[in-house]
Amino acid sequence: MSDDDTPTGLLGDIDPADLARLHADLVERGAALVDVAYRTLDSPVGPLLLARTERGLVRVAFAVQDHDAVLQSLSDSISPRVLEAPGRLDDVARELDEYFAGRRTTFDVPLDLRLLHGFRRVVVEHLPDIGYGRTASYAEVASRAGSPKAVRAVGTACALNPLPLVLPCHRVVRSDGSQGQYVGGADAKRTLLALETTVPAA
Repeated sequence: MSDDDTPTGLLGDIDPADLARLHADLVERGAALVDVAYRTLDSPVGPLLLARTERGLVRVAFAVQDHDAVLQSLSDSISPRVLEAPGRLDDVARELDEYFAGRRTTFDVPLDLRLLHGFRRVVVEHLPDIGYGRTASYAEVASRAGSPKAVRAVGTACALNPLPLVLPCHRVVRSDGSQGQYVGGADAKRTLLALETTVPAA
């Protein structure tokens, strides 16, 4: 077969606009068959992966966490029926945009906490108690969670928090006031803490 006879790839002949319409139609028709919908959102701390189930927002992930790996993890732990469906996360994207613009201090979207278990869940559920623009030490969070000596476990819970930003683990710092580690990286944590102390919330 000559080079001129080489068959063209099936997707190579489809207009991108048609492909987008087909995808949108698939999302609409298959909404009931999708267990995890996701989209990405540009933000001051880089692209964020947002994923939700029928229960609510189940995952927020930074680029440094490898979005493809996060999607695979969601497929393994929740359901293989994962589909990019941006419209199903418009409310989450809107609230995050408002947060980054300094117009929102808490989040109202429903949450799906199925990825959290045991003490880690207890810790993460206490994170919203740390008010916007404030911080708490790992030791303080351990006390609030009912286990004052579990400081290291609090650090682990924050590191594995599946919903950073919405459940604000960036507000947990070391006892000496230094910022400590963060799932999104040191720069992201610094940016978020600065945002909350320099941008007045409406």
